[in-house]
Formats: sequence, C-alpha cells, structure tokens
Amino acid sequence: MKHLLLLLLFIVNCFLSVAQEEDSLDDQRLAKMISLSEVIIRTDLNVARFINQVKNDTTFYKAFRNLHLLGFTAWNDIRIKDKKGNIKAALMSKTKQTRANGCRSMDILNENTSGDFYEGDGGYNYYTAELYAGLFFTKGSVCGETNIVKGIDFRPRSQKGLAKHKEQLKMLFFNPGKKIPGIPFIGDKIDIFDPERAAYYDFLIDYGDYEGQSCYVFSIKAKKEIGGKTDKIVIDSMVTWFNTRTMEVMARKYDMSYNAGVYDFDIHMEVEMTKFGDYLVPKLLRYIGNWDVAFKKRERGLFTATLFDFTN
Repeated sequence: MKHLLLLLLFIVNCFLSVAQEEDSLDDQRLAKMISLSEVIIRTDLNVARFINQVKNDTTFYKAFRNLHLLGFTAWNDIRIKDKKGNIKAALMSKTKQTRANGCRSMDILNENTSGDFYEGDGGYNYYTAELYAGLFFTKGSVCGETNIVKGIDFRPRSQKGLAKHKEQLKMLFFNPGKKIPGIPFIGDKIDIFDPERAAYYDFLIDYGDYEGQSCYVFSIKAKKEIGGKTDKIVIDSMVTWFNTRTMEVMARKYDMSYNAGVYDFDIHMEVEMTKFGDYLVPKLLRYIGNWDVAFKKRERGLFTATLFDFTN
C-alpha cells in the first residue's frame, strides 16, 4: 500500500509538472506575439512572466469581494430601453451599506422607478437588473463573509437554470479572457490567451497613468484582417491598467459581441478602481448591453454604479 501511494504521488507530480511546463511554454509563445512600446522595451520587461500574472490575476475579483467587508454609499442608475432607444423601465436610487459585528446590510435612502422594472412579487423583470443587484445590492443581513479569493472556482456546470447563467456571467465579468464551460458555441472562444486563439488578436504593452499612478497598459484588440472569421472571436477589445508596483487592476474596459443564431449579444463595460486604506475597491462601473436569447425578448440595458464614502 505504501509503494502504491508513493507511485500515485509520483504520477500526480508528473502531471502537475507537465501542466506547468505546458503553461510556461504557452506564455513564452504568447510573449512573442505581443508588441511592446519603446518605453517598455527599454525596461527589459519579462513579458512571459507578465502574461502569467495577467492570466492568473485575482485583484479584479478581490476588489468586488472587498465590498462585502466595507460600508459604502452608492448612486444606482439602471435603464432598460426599447428598440427605438426610448426608456421603458428604469431605477434610480441612493443606497447605503453598513457593516457591523461581521454582518452587512443595506438601506435604501431614496428610490425612483418607472415602467415594469419590478415584477408583481417585487422581483426584477430584467436580467440587467438581476446582474446589477447581484453585484451591489444586499437583502437583509449577510454575515460571515471574507474577501479571500484563493481557491475559489466558478463552476457553472454544477448549476442549473438562472443560477448557472449567473455563474457564467460572473466568469465573463471577473475573468474576461478565460474559457467558460457550458456556454454553447463560445465557451472556448473567450480563451484569448490560448496561443491559437491569440492569433486573431493584436496585443500591446505600454506605459500609462491612472490617477497619478504609473501603470502597465495592456491592450488586446481583434485583428482587422480576420475578415470572415468573426465567428472565431467573442472579445472585440480589452484594455487593462495594471499598477506597475503591485500589479493590481486599476481600471479595465472591454467590448464583447457574438451572434450564434439562437442568441446574440453586444456588450461594453468599464470599471474604475480606487484604494480605501489597504483595500482595492470599484468606484465606478458602466455597462451597456444588447442581447437576445431564443424564446425571450431582446433586452437593451445599461447601468452605472458610483460608489463612495467607504467605511470600515
């Protein structure tokens, strides 16, 4: 039994070693496909290591998890439009989250709604509102949370129905550029860091400034010459500002679109971060989305979240 256990451990270590080597080779292959500005060239940046850090970034997700440990005030602006661009449902509100004794709760300071924003039972009539509420609204008292992200894995395959779609949305939102299982037609097309998929994109690392902080600006944009291969891509463009000292994501904007016949979407998102003490937190999020799923009405939604007055 002892020898069998040692053999199993040896096999597992071999598999892990091979996976790490393949990952490292992929990073090195991808590094050769990335353009560098003159400023970056002079810094002698280790591009393969930079790519590995980008692929395994958790700071973006952790910033949103940090909201569970803090108090803050938010202006919430959610709008649903019809095909002519007129607003058919909307919510504008000011909310305040407080945290005490390991629990968080939210008060609605003021709220105005229009159209059929809410269902008869008080639920949300639109997925755009569901997405927003899942990010920024709190019902009742929520206790025992942490901001630990290590080891957390989104697993949409273990979910069903709306819960599965929410998990997929989380992956798309918090891990743009990584493969998402369970979404027909596009799951693997989001994996832009795969060397074969990366061939459809132009990559650039440059220096930039974000609120007085020095940042690496990592830009990804679909090649113009891909022609009729637009069915091969989902992420049209993505720009991320990484703090050069901490590699924290300070800002990100991205555009995604796809038409699979049975569904289509066109989404633009922007996120701006700020620091509150040692916490990285989102201060502004903008979303514009137009999508359609078979047997459901097309939804054209946009929202803006403005967060401020953070407290411990």
